[in-house]
Amino acid sequence: MITLDLRHVASPAVRDLLHLVNHPDFDRAQQQIERLGGCTEPVRLTGHTTTVDTTTGEVLHRYSTDTEPTGSLLTTCGNRRASRCPACSRLYATDTYHLIRAGLTGGKTVPDTVRTHPRVFATLTAPSFGPVHNRPDTRPCRCGTRHDPTDPLLGTPLNPATYDYVGAVLFKAHAGVLWARFTTYLRREIAPRLGMTQKAARAALRVSFAKVAEYQKRGLVHFHAVIRLDGPDGSTQPPPSYATAAVLTDAIRAAAPRARISADSNAVGERELTWGQQLDVREIAAFGTDAGLTDQAVAAYVAKYATKSADASGTLDCALFCRPCQGRGATVFPHGTPLPCTACDGTGQARPLPRLAVAQHVRQMIRTCWELGRLPEFTQLKLWKWARMLGFRGHFSTKSRSYSTTLGALRTARRAWRTEQAHAHPGLPEPDPDTTLVVGHWDYLGTGYSPGAALLAAGVWHRRELKRQFAAEGGS
Repeated sequence: MITLDLRHVASPAVRDLLHLVNHPDFDRAQQQIERLGGCTEPVRLTGHTTTVDTTTGEVLHRYSTDTEPTGSLLTTCGNRRASRCPACSRLYATDTYHLIRAGLTGGKTVPDTVRTHPRVFATLTAPSFGPVHNRPDTRPCRCGTRHDPTDPLLGTPLNPATYDYVGAVLFKAHAGVLWARFTTYLRREIAPRLGMTQKAARAALRVSFAKVAEYQKRGLVHFHAVIRLDGPDGSTQPPPSYATAAVLTDAIRAAAPRARISADSNAVGERELTWGQQLDVREIAAFGTDAGLTDQAVAAYVAKYATKSADASGTLDCALFCRPCQGRGATVFPHGTPLPCTACDGTGQARPLPRLAVAQHVRQMIRTCWELGRLPEFTQLKLWKWARMLGFRGHFSTKSRSYSTTLGALRTARRAWRTEQAHAHPGLPEPDPDTTLVVGHWDYLGTGYSPGAALLAAGVWHRRELKRQFAAEGGS
């Protein structure tokens, strides 16, 4: 038997790992970490559950975290951002891929006939709020320099003093509403192109879509969307034969310029927010054809941007402020505890943000969010809360009701499969959903691993990545 003197192990992580490995129930601890699939910030829970047969009152199974090696149960964080948790981000991307793909080719409760419906892939961009450094290729920028693709100047204003930061922040704050207005005008533009009234068009067909938001290097968002024409009952019914992809494309090009929002303020004046002039609409190729944009490529593209980290454009993974102190010099959190304000100098005057390792362009956008958020006319936008997202407060991925399945349905199916796998092990009863009741109580304990468990989780993620890359290369 080999005895190790842990006092001579320098790294706390290694010492913690050795303690964990030498635990009598290490196999159970390792099983929990393996089940998380490499999640970097798991949620730690304490509690218990009791499974009861409702017909007889017999207790079929009891579980308590008191029996766990660490005294807690670990569950995945579910974070969409790849910068926070690559494992959960990849799972989110996979779910998004299947959601988008089902709306293009069928499956997941969507009939296969949906692949014959007219559908296009559209990109709506943000307008210009001032010239920025761009062209990371052989062509020179406006500044006369041929920028390298990794040049930090890319996306930053040529003249920060004249850049419209207020307009940029307000555009992102209203981007979700602007999209909703675009879809309204899209339905209105389709009707006259079919020679129908609005009421008749609603009775004959339905517009379905799924979209994601992508951050550009200049810190603005634009939307990628799959837009499809269905019958009045949605994906289960084809639209009329005269409702073609050409009609849909023409209606999109007419609806985008009509979508406008006015933002009025005595401090910043009247602003009209619109989409950018660059509008890309491409028909998605029919199933089985080699030409054009394929459904698989579109699904993969949309899933990529559903989880793409926006850190390159300067957004942050954590909240900057809880709520404005309104000059009190203290931030009042929802539970009522006052803490020193993180956004002002105690008098309501904004202070510098020296601790944020971000570019000056990003810093100015954050500062603009804070200044606009303090204006009464923009209070409802809660820009102080969304300063970490540079003002964007919408969902990164959304879809219409009838486009395809939902992320919730996909997660429920995966949870049911895992439950079946767990009860397949000997010693656990097979539950009957009609006669079985599970009663439990759970408390939040914290997030993250111990230093040693983090090393094991990193190994799990690395091993799965190697396996995935090997499978992607065809096993060669």
